Amino acid sequence: MSRLVTIYGGSGFVGRYVARRMARAGWRVRVAVRRPGEAGFVRPYGAPGQVVPVLCNIRDDASVRAAMNGADAVVNCVGILNGLGKNTFDAVQDEGAGRVAGIATELGVPHLVHVSAIAGGESDYARTKAAGEAAVLAAYPGAVILRPSVIFGADDSFFNRFASMARMMPLIPLPGAATRFQPVYVEDVAQAAVLGATGQAAPGIYELGGPEVMTLREVMERILTVIQRKRVILPLPIGLSVPMAFAADMVQAVTMGLVENTLVTRDQLRSLRHDTVVSDGARGLADLGIQPTGVDTVLPEYLWRFRPAGQYAAIKDSARNMKA
Repeated sequence: MSRLVTIYGGSGFVGRYVARRMARAGWRVRVAVRRPGEAGFVRPYGAPGQVVPVLCNIRDDASVRAAMNGADAVVNCVGILNGLGKNTFDAVQDEGAGRVAGIATELGVPHLVHVSAIAGGESDYARTKAAGEAAVLAAYPGAVILRPSVIFGADDSFFNRFASMARMMPLIPLPGAATRFQPVYVEDVAQAAVLGATGQAAPGIYELGGPEVMTLREVMERILTVIQRKRVILPLPIGLSVPMAFAADMVQAVTMGLVENTLVTRDQLRSLRHDTVVSDGARGLADLGIQPTGVDTVLPEYLWRFRPAGQYAAIKDSARNMKA
């Protein structure tokens, strides 16, 4: 019988790429998610019955254990950018990470990969990412921990979000415009996770970044070039953006999460005070034998829909160059 991997958060942005790669490698894939009925799209990643969504809440010992039972490898891709209800940063990124690692040790799972993030500062996001890593290493010292910078790809919530803003807004307010990022392609992150899950990566921490370091303003300018739009970028001091974030957070709190703050949270503003780049001397993609993919080779493949002419942009450009 083929080997089995359990991927917590396997229907999420990173998890689905890991699931697809593991299925292609011949593994049976158990996708552990809170709403398996909404994760049916992962089934075609493999042969019938090879990729199966299962019910799991990372806050619950019993469901985490049931999803992991019989697994030869575990990949934890669960993470949040905004705490809602009982799914707080502490419950998901700290306690949940430790729970997965502890049960993996209890069940004798040979390989564990934990997807964390390059994060620093005083934000709840960064604090719980660090606490989650510590909990994982305390329970499962041989884990592979991946710390990606901001991740880009067709389903990302970073480049797509800013491109959507640029389509609607002639002026783009940009708090943290000087903050630096090292965008990393989701397929590169998924490949790193697969190497860890299959025992081809040595245990330890890897910081994953692409070939280029960019400020947030440079990211926005790159997006505008790709989507062929001219917009005014207005850099804002982070402090001036706090009242707006506070108001959006209060709406989310008053509505008990029914109206989610998708603009910017106060915690996200705290995160923007710190760069998200690979540390000097850190192990990274090169140590895993992975050639990092640049943003310019990928962004046009999925941001074209934000261009004024959408999928017809290339045809219109060609028509302009035709001789009468």
